[in-house]
Amino acid sequence: MPVGCGASRDVAVVTLQRVLSELATRYPAEDKMVPDLERIRLLCDLLGSPNKAYPAIHLTGTNGKSSTARMVDALLQGFGLRPGRYTSPHLDSVTERITIDGQPISEERFTEVWDELAPFVELVDSRMPERMTFFEVLTAMAFAAFADAPVDVAVLEVGLGGAWDATNVVEAATAVVLPVGLDHVPLLGTTLAEIATEKAGIIHSGATVLLAQQDPEAAEVLLRRCVEVGATVAREGLEFGVVSRQTAVGGQLLSLQGLSGRYDDIYLPLHGAHQAANAAAALAAVEAFLGGGDKGMLDADLVREGFARTASPGRLEVVRTSPTVLLDAAHNAHGMQATVAALSDAFAFTHLVAVVAVLGDKDALAMLEVLEPAVAQLVVTQNGSPRAMPVDDLADLARDVFGEDRVQIEDALDDALSTAVGLADAEAEYGGAGVLVTGSVVTVGEARTLLHRG
Repeated sequence: MPVGCGASRDVAVVTLQRVLSELATRYPAEDKMVPDLERIRLLCDLLGSPNKAYPAIHLTGTNGKSSTARMVDALLQGFGLRPGRYTSPHLDSVTERITIDGQPISEERFTEVWDELAPFVELVDSRMPERMTFFEVLTAMAFAAFADAPVDVAVLEVGLGGAWDATNVVEAATAVVLPVGLDHVPLLGTTLAEIATEKAGIIHSGATVLLAQQDPEAAEVLLRRCVEVGATVAREGLEFGVVSRQTAVGGQLLSLQGLSGRYDDIYLPLHGAHQAANAAAALAAVEAFLGGGDKGMLDADLVREGFARTASPGRLEVVRTSPTVLLDAAHNAHGMQATVAALSDAFAFTHLVAVVAVLGDKDALAMLEVLEPAVAQLVVTQNGSPRAMPVDDLADLARDVFGEDRVQIEDALDDALSTAVGLADAEAEYGGAGVLVTGSVVTVGEARTLLHRG
C-alpha cells in the first residue's frame, strides 16, 4: 500500500460522514412524497440544467427497478456507451446510488459534488417555503455528476411514484413501467389505479414506453396515459417478453423476444421468473433507446455479454455456504411473492430458516403470509432504521401466521443471523438447509455488512 493511502481513506470517510450529517437534516426523508417539482427544477436551472445534458431511460414500478436498471446499464456498456445510473435506496454506502460506467462514484467525488452544489441548494431553500429534501438533493447531485463526467445516457430509477418524483424533471424519451402493485399506500393511493396514475407521470409526450405485464386495473391507467400524451407503447407478452427460461448454475438461461427479433442463449446470473421478465424489459428499453426494432436486431453477442455481466446485490444473493445464506431485499407482498417463487425454482431447500426485519410502514402481515409456506422456522428481529418495526410487534404478527413453535425472537440482527445459522446447522446432517434474510433493503444492507460482503 502506498504511503499515505490509509490516511487518505480516513479523510474520505470523515468528509463523507460530514456530508451525510448535513444531508440528514433535510426533512422529509426519502420515504415521504412532496407533490411539487419546483425546488428541483429551480436547482437544476441554477446549475445550468444538468438534467438536460444527456438522454435518459427512466424506470418506475413497484418492484424490480434497481435490478432492471442494472441490466440496462450493463447492456449499454456492452454497446460502447458510458451510462450514469441513479438508483435508491442503497445497501452499503450512499455512493452506490450514483454510478458511472457501472462503478459507484468515490467518496471523495461524492463530497466534492455536494460541496459544489451546497451554495445553490441554500439559495433554493431561501426562495422556497420548504427546504429541499434529502432525495431531491441526491437527485441533483446525480444529475451534476453525470453532466460533469460526462455520460452518454442516464439510467434513472424513480425514488417514489413517478409524477412528483425528483427524477421526473428529465422528461425521458424512453420509459419503463415495471409491474405495479400495492406499496407506499398512504402516499401513492389505496388502489392499483391510483398508484398507477402516480407512476404514469413519467410517461411524457412522444416517449417510447416499455410496459411490463400489469394487473388490468393498472394497465388501463397506463395505456390511457400513453394515448393522452402520444407515447409509443410496447407491451410485455405482445411486442417483447420471455420466450423460454431454464435454471442454470448461478442463474438461468433465457430466450427473449425483443422489439426487433429473438435473442437466444442468454445467460442471466440472477434467479427467478421475475428477473427473466426484468431482463426482457431491459432489453426492449435498450433496443428502443439505441434504435432497434425498425433498424433491425442488436448484436446478439453484445446482448449476451451485457446480461452475463449483470449483478444485483441483495436480490437472492448467496453470501455464504454450509449452510447457504441468501439475502433478498423483498419489502412488500408483491416482491415477496416473486422471492418465494424464485426460491422453489432455483433452490432445493428442505429446511429454510428466515430472518425477517421490516420497516414500520410496510404490510408485514401480508409479507409473512406469503413467506410462510416456504419457511420451516422464522427468526424475527429489528434493523437499525429509525423507521423499523419494533421486534415485539413483528413477533406478534409472526406468531399469528407461523405459530408459536416456529418463531424465535432476537433483538439485534447479528444475534438473529447467528441463531438462524445455528438452526440451519442443526438440520445440516440431513442436507438442504439454508437461511434467507429478507424484509427490507435496510435489513439486507446491514446483513451484508455483518457478513463482510462490502
